[in-house]
Amino acid sequence: MVQSSVVHSESVHSESQSNDLDPALILRQEPLPGGAYWHGVIKRGNTLRVTDLEGSQGVSLICYNADNPIERLNVADTAKIQFNAFLKKGMVIYSDMGRVLFSITEDTSGYHDLLGGCSNAASNAAKYGAGEFWVNSRDNFRRAVTRYDLSKRDIMPNINLFTRVAIAPDGTMSLVEGTEKPGSFIDLRAEMNVLVVLSNCPHVLHPSKVYEPKAAQVTVWNSPAPTDDDLCRTANPEAVRGFINTDALFAQG
Repeated sequence: MVQSSVVHSESVHSESQSNDLDPALILRQEPLPGGAYWHGVIKRGNTLRVTDLEGSQGVSLICYNADNPIERLNVADTAKIQFNAFLKKGMVIYSDMGRVLFSITEDTSGYHDLLGGCSNAASNAAKYGAGEFWVNSRDNFRRAVTRYDLSKRDIMPNINLFTRVAIAPDGTMSLVEGTEKPGSFIDLRAEMNVLVVLSNCPHVLHPSKVYEPKAAQVTVWNSPAPTDDDLCRTANPEAVRGFINTDALFAQG
């Protein structure tokens, strides 16, 4: 479900960016305009594909165990367990209970940020100027989660898709421009039933002073079951343990 409180002059591309998918596998496909948010439940075994249509300034993501939302995304553990703060194909997204929410089964972008956080009303006013409402990801998240009887207290640190953040020796973070690739995508295979919220607002570190979030696309598709040598499930001993813990939730039906 796409929600937006702003109207943009730019149009969302009408052509599908998922031309390598069998149309019979696509369960749901929707545009995600700049400034809009999207929320839905991805069933275990299905894959969420997010596509950068126009050169994204960042798409923010939070997610929960849809069957028990007290379990939710933990970006610190996702980085710590995998010894990497930058997501890529073959990695997984962990919950705060050590289980796996999503596996990254494909990625043609190469740049997804776990460190930058998301925009809010204050950061937007400081960047774009006061006196006008600029849609921000914090408010988008808050609007979306209330539909699931959650509140702002349930919003955790997020992932930023399609953005590269550089960290200087003194700890200063900056967004690296020029890494955007229109048409790139990331595939997230759900390893449990996952409630996910996307917010298509510029990354809080994006240097542009002009508010112009770019169009994206959301596709949910019926992906094949993982094989015994699945890249994500066999990546390392920590991943194996994470999947053992996750699969145990579904072992009895």
